[in-house]
Amino acid sequence: MNRLIDNKGFYGEFGGSWVPEMLYPNIEQLASSYDAILESPSFKDRFDSLLRDYAGRPTPLFLAESLSGVLGAKIYLKREDLCHTGSHKLNNVIGQALLAMEMNKREVIAETGAGQHGVATATVCALLDLPCRVFMGEKDVQRQQPNVLRMKMLGAEVVPVSSGSRTLKDATNEAIRYWINHPEVYYLIGSTIGPHPYPDLVARLQSVISAEMKIQLMEKEGRPGPDIIVACVGGGSNAAGTFYHYIADEKVKLVGAEAAGEGAGSGKTAATIATGTAGIIHGCRTLMMQDGEGQILEAHSVSAGLDYPGIGPLHSYLHRTGRARYLAVTDKEAVEAAHLLTRLEGIIPALESAHAIAALHKLQFRESDIILVNLSGRGDKDMDTYIESMQNRNQ
Repeated sequence: MNRLIDNKGFYGEFGGSWVPEMLYPNIEQLASSYDAILESPSFKDRFDSLLRDYAGRPTPLFLAESLSGVLGAKIYLKREDLCHTGSHKLNNVIGQALLAMEMNKREVIAETGAGQHGVATATVCALLDLPCRVFMGEKDVQRQQPNVLRMKMLGAEVVPVSSGSRTLKDATNEAIRYWINHPEVYYLIGSTIGPHPYPDLVARLQSVISAEMKIQLMEKEGRPGPDIIVACVGGGSNAAGTFYHYIADEKVKLVGAEAAGEGAGSGKTAATIATGTAGIIHGCRTLMMQDGEGQILEAHSVSAGLDYPGIGPLHSYLHRTGRARYLAVTDKEAVEAAHLLTRLEGIIPALESAHAIAALHKLQFRESDIILVNLSGRGDKDMDTYIESMQNRNQ
């Protein structure tokens, strides 16, 4: 596909690089070298080999027959939950860890919300013998204990962050603060957010998802594209990878499901597209939730991975140009969708992915339509929330 960014990292009015002066050398080094490294035969060979033999790619494309019968269209699930470590996050982490080594960086830091990016980072750092430090909000540490324990077992240092709302935004703030004081480390960002080139870098590494989809749909349906693609969005990495090879194909409708929390107008939400305005967050210009003074508002979502007050600049651009549509899904709708998928297909999705399933109820389609939903992660980490919802049902 045609690259959407210009040479300064802008998707239209969104993107760019807005960083403290002390980080300019790091960003410049990364921006000037990543493209050549990603295109080099040696990198491609190593990346493809690890995706195949370590991550377990290609992930299956599964026809969800029972769900299709209930909703009245042919629904396929892209099973990123079957990637090693349980989510799509490993694709990006493998690529960036190899990139860090090519750049002679010998220590990695990362931020995490739901813990999936942290686990993926800790996993690959263990594989490649790279010291690893993961910043995580205290609130997320409490609600994602299984992933915290996995990171520690893998040898990563988990740094709880007690500032602000104690979620992903604050973990990112702390990781950037640490990076300013330790410019020798590689900051492995987990989503399509941050200063250029991270949004483009992460989208390209995750584009393996849509590249596989085109091949798999051709095998199953005799055509490369579905009618509609649905993926959840927080920062937007799984959606960027799922949309990537279809952005130029206007016949395919692109739908993002963002976390409305208790409702987009409730004040307890993470629905950035629905409620946000343009501003600077974590090194890029994009849509974000802010007050009239430009202060970042606290986000709320039952899903730790979507509990973020901004969205990647690629998605702001796709929204602003009308190429993609973004729907707000409440906590309650997401949890109900998770139970529905579990009962119908025997698949317990991550709360993040449950938002994409819930968005299907907000779409209109024909019986002959082919819908593809990216199931970005598995729900083991969210069992406490699901158990609580079952107990509430029984009261």
